[in-house]
Amino acid sequence: MWQRIQTLYLAISAGLVLAMFLSNAFTLPGDAGQVAVRYLAIAKPYFTIILSILAAISLLALVTFKLRILQMRLSVLAALVSLGIQIWLVVMYFGLPGGAAVSFTAIFPLVITILDFLAARGCFQDQLLVESASRLRKSRR
Repeated sequence: MWQRIQTLYLAISAGLVLAMFLSNAFTLPGDAGQVAVRYLAIAKPYFTIILSILAAISLLALVTFKLRILQMRLSVLAALVSLGIQIWLVVMYFGLPGGAAVSFTAIFPLVITILDFLAARGCFQDQLLVESASRLRKSRR
């Protein structure tokens, strides 16, 4: 399981998804330069639901290492969901009042998308390798 690079990609991706639950994406300045509001994932129930779904997909993709096709499809699905979350965060940012600060954790969905696509690519390459070895074994008989 851990010998494959896509497992490492998926583990980092799942860790970033779990880290997004406790991170803030935006900070609004208050009176006298103090922080007034932080947008946490837990404060928004619909955001928490989507993050929970993304965490479940990422963890399921991590543990389905014996089913390469399913792992590849789950990785692509997780990448698309995290890309949707990134787009949603960008739209939320432009809807905020002026002076809002963006935290570095707001780019986590973009990093998750890249890692999941790399994992899907690794699963695909493994599947091609297994199919070619299987074809060679069949031709020897």
